[in-house]
Amino acid sequence: MTNSDPRRLIRIARETPDAAEPPPEPLDLGLRVRELRKAKGWTLDQAAAQAGLARSTLSKIENGQMSPTYDAVRKLAEGLKISVPQLFTPAAKAQVSGRMAVTKLATGQAHVTATYEHELLAGGLRTKQMLPYRATIRARSMEDFDGWVRHEGEEFLYVLTGIVRLYTEFYEPVDLKRGDSAYYDATMGHNVVSLSEEDATILWVTSLS
Repeated sequence: MTNSDPRRLIRIARETPDAAEPPPEPLDLGLRVRELRKAKGWTLDQAAAQAGLARSTLSKIENGQMSPTYDAVRKLAEGLKISVPQLFTPAAKAQVSGRMAVTKLATGQAHVTATYEHELLAGGLRTKQMLPYRATIRARSMEDFDGWVRHEGEEFLYVLTGIVRLYTEFYEPVDLKRGDSAYYDATMGHNVVSLSEEDATILWVTSLS
């Protein structure tokens, strides 16, 4: 790991969860079957015919009046054209978390290295899906680095000021000026140097998935 490796920032972003996740609610199989049937626009008769079950049997399952046998469960899944595990997986619900973080200019958490000066943005939010940070590029050549920087995820780079040269393990170096950007696989070795007289600045966004 080099002294400029963003893995340290990634660990910081993952350190503390926002809040404990509530335990999952028990699945109501009857409700799940009814939702799947209605999603296909089928009546009880149509769904029963597709599954090879009696209408009364399907009605009792949907209303929680009967616990289906494994054979009935298998028939239901086949009739609905899904797998058995999918039958027992609750439908995904859209959730609005309402999370937001504002970082005023020059108020982000600073992490200084020999080659980059990182300013971590939205540092108050944990369990993020992406890690945004503003970086001042101090490095002027590949010799300033102790090998390639590489870490999990994908990365987006946007030049804010100056000119930078992006070195990557599998591509020719590319020069980027203000307004230019690059998106790349961060597991591929990569380093950025400033070509400007003054240190260039960039916005970096790293995925955490």
